[in-house]
Amino acid sequence: MAGTDPIHQFVITDIFPIATIGGDGTEGSGIHLAFTNSALFMVATVVVISLYLILSSSGKRLIPNRVQLVSELVYQFVANMVRSSAGTEGMKFFPLVFSLFTFIFIGNMFGMVPYFFTFTSHIIVTFALSMLVFLTVIIYGFVKNGPKFLKLFVPAGVPGYILPIVTPIEVISFLSRPISLSVRLFGNILAGHITLKVFTGFMVTMIPLGFLGAAGSILPLIMGVAITGLEFLVGSVQAYVFAVLTCMYLNDAIHPSH
Repeated sequence: MAGTDPIHQFVITDIFPIATIGGDGTEGSGIHLAFTNSALFMVATVVVISLYLILSSSGKRLIPNRVQLVSELVYQFVANMVRSSAGTEGMKFFPLVFSLFTFIFIGNMFGMVPYFFTFTSHIIVTFALSMLVFLTVIIYGFVKNGPKFLKLFVPAGVPGYILPIVTPIEVISFLSRPISLSVRLFGNILAGHITLKVFTGFMVTMIPLGFLGAAGSILPLIMGVAITGLEFLVGSVQAYVFAVLTCMYLNDAIHPSH
């Protein structure tokens, strides 16, 4: 059943327990802490990114090899993204944007490998990343601009008599950013993986039905291959969208009056 169940791939399982905080000793009580499959693949993502960057940056060549070239292209890609969305001053946040982009991108790519776990399909992970961006914007906005950061909720050129209507809308829009940022990533990855699992599940269940079943499984096979290619594209695009929106939100903290 687990082989064709489209939801089973998202189940978080314990690899080894760490501790249980509180509770009365009965099963399910207290806060259970454990190292899970989700944590394992998050750690693996960080390790892969770190090792690749170390490998590509050690022994730099004037004419880069493939490993160094890919690293430099990713650097330039993210740097151009930050400059175009947040200006030159936004480059101080380059490490944050670069880390988010590569973490989400590699995590999404890991999720395309059979029997691997897609941690970006869980909203608790995407919401944590979104809150990191949201709190960074708020803290830096007030540190840099002080009370002037509140100009973000008062658009320039808006007549005073409309401000009581516009300002609450701007506040609600600002507070909804971590929700929209996290749901967009989580929803796209979750829906894509479920769709892929459903079509491949059709193929697996139809093959044992004989000649007609095997013939009928050709269409799910074609759809599975097509959706697999689409999922690689979606995983890349969602990492890019998350990083671009992060830059745009950081620009609001840097230039709240714009």
